[in-house]
Parts: sequence; C-alpha cells; structure tokens
Amino acid sequence: MIRKANDSEIDRLMAITKACTTKMITAGILQWNENYPHPEAFLVDIERGELFVMEIEEEIAACITVSTLKDEVYDPVRWLTEDGKNYYIHRLAVHPVYQQQGIARKLMDFAESYARENNGVSIRLDTFSKNLRNQQFYEARGYSRLEEIYFPKQSEFPFYCYELLLK
Repeated sequence: MIRKANDSEIDRLMAITKACTTKMITAGILQWNENYPHPEAFLVDIERGELFVMEIEEEIAACITVSTLKDEVYDPVRWLTEDGKNYYIHRLAVHPVYQQQGIARKLMDFAESYARENNGVSIRLDTFSKNLRNQQFYEARGYSRLEEIYFPKQSEFPFYCYELLLK
C-alpha cells in the first residue's frame, strides 16, 4: 500500500535511507552520505504533503517524494518543458531487504500516475552519474537524460538530470 507519510515515521525513513546509503557505499556508489538525506528534508516533504511511503505487511519498506517545488540547483538546466506544472522526484529509497522486488517500479508508477492525475506536464529528477543501475531504470521508463548538476556536499561527481513528458 502506498500512502502519505507522517512525521512520526521520520526515524524509520532515516533507517531506510541509512541502510541504502551503506549498501551504495559498499558498492562504490557515493551518492548519499551523512549530509543527505537528512530528517529536515523529510519533515518539509511531509508538511507539503509530498512524501509517500510503501508498506509491506504493515512495515514501511520504501519512500518517495513527489514534489511541485523546483530546487534552485535545477535553475540552470535546460529542461524539455517550460517551468510550470512539473513534478520532481526526490529521495526514492527502498530498504535493501525489499530491493529487487519491483518496489521502485511501483513507486515510480504511482508518481507518474499522481502527476498525470494532477495535470502535470512532466516529471523531473536527478540521479548520480556513477549509479548506472538507476540511469538504466529511468531510461527504460522513457526519461530523457539532460544536463549535469553538482551537489558538492554529496560527491565530487555530477548528477544527471532526467525528464519524462507526460501525455
């Protein structure tokens, strides 16, 4: 079941992202670290009503933020659509225990449907340049790779921006 998150679940969400961070670092993917994701980002997502969780047998297994807020880091990017009714995906995380079960696909299906139902024109996101699995995942879903952006507190390597036009 996918539903909106609430602030009493921050500790579980941080446990999920920390487990993901550890797994990525072990695999040489330095995408997340002690600086990101952080609890304050989740609290803002919850206050905006944009953080969703997936439960499996009453346990939170994953999360995704589906936001209408454009972060400043995206300002220089030449997107496929003009700014307006765009949705942004952030902090998609599936606890390693639940990975390889199609949960990320289900969360993205949900996010794309949600954006369409709310008259979105596109979905925008970024993923780490060294995370080839994520790049393949988004490209297989029809996302177009655009420009690079940098998050110096996370990595010296770029993140790739992607956009999916909604029809």
